[in-house]
Amino acid sequence: MLADSAHLIAGKRIGLLSNNTGVDHLGRRDVDLLRTAPGARLTVLFSPEHGFLGKEDRSGLPDSRDSATGLPIYSLYGGSRTAARAAVDSVDVLLIDLQDIGARYYTYIATTVQLMRDATRVGKRVIVLDRPDPVGGVAMQGNVRARASDPDSLFSGFMPVPMRYGMTLGELARLANDALAVGTDLVVVPALGWNRTMFYDQTGLPWVKPSPNMPDIESALLYPGTCLFEGTNVSVGRGTATAFRVLGAPWLDPERVIARLDTSALRGVDVRATRFTPIAPTDGKYAGVALQGIELRVRERQVYDPTKLAVALLAAIKAVHPADFQFRAQSFDRLAAGPELRTAIEAGQSPQAIWNSWTSDLARFREARAKYLIY
Repeated sequence: MLADSAHLIAGKRIGLLSNNTGVDHLGRRDVDLLRTAPGARLTVLFSPEHGFLGKEDRSGLPDSRDSATGLPIYSLYGGSRTAARAAVDSVDVLLIDLQDIGARYYTYIATTVQLMRDATRVGKRVIVLDRPDPVGGVAMQGNVRARASDPDSLFSGFMPVPMRYGMTLGELARLANDALAVGTDLVVVPALGWNRTMFYDQTGLPWVKPSPNMPDIESALLYPGTCLFEGTNVSVGRGTATAFRVLGAPWLDPERVIARLDTSALRGVDVRATRFTPIAPTDGKYAGVALQGIELRVRERQVYDPTKLAVALLAAIKAVHPADFQFRAQSFDRLAAGPELRTAIEAGQSPQAIWNSWTSDLARFREARAKYLIY
């Protein structure tokens, strides 16, 4: 934006929604770059889930202040909505720079839409400074939420998209502007040099953790599937260095579960038994307990489907451990866009039958998303 589209902010009072991912390729913060941009005046900051520094993993984050600049930070994940709306009214244009993760469960698009709605109420333009989809912009996988829900009541997974949608945040914002009839004066500044086939580690950009439990690209590649286990009594490795790359519980028999997996779900991924111990996990699961677990390692990114493997794992664990394995229905159904996936697994439907039920919805989504693509 500063190199090619500086006219969009020239002479404007600016509000910025960002976090620790809001840096350039040299690691310089948006905040500092914008404060030195000629003709622009950064006056207000906004933060999403995990806070402006990206280190918090709890709800109800309060408003705060940037220690380096003294600028106020209005938390859109627990702060005062009244104060945030007043802050929106005080600026001329709003910039959004957040690194999305490419999976429906992430809340950054909900925060983006909240700010878009507030901007629309007072006639302010929103500019999304786009970033790559770290897991590529080609694959679309998993079940599809039939329709958008209100992001204020369903902060995670509210968009009418599959579990893995193959879109950037800017493209999602364009889709949301239509699907939710937000009506924002929306501009997306593209991510220069990115194309849909690229994964994040092919961009030359340093990995900055978009949330505390997203340590690297390997976790991001697995997250569209393993995140479903957040809605169960199985640990996803929070409190370890391998979050979302491992699954475990004290009662889990990894060898029996692996032996029961539908092998067609194993394309492009290696699965093996492991052990791990969560230390102060933010999900509260099995703190300090040595867990028997399953480790996943992506071997071929282009053919691996994390959503299919997650269903196969859920079915296998339910079959091997019917008395121990438990769904946390409200949480799981929120992630899975309804109760259908949970009830299918509880009824003993085969993974193949569940995957096949997604086909037509994915085809419709592929067609619908085309007009929102930028790259």
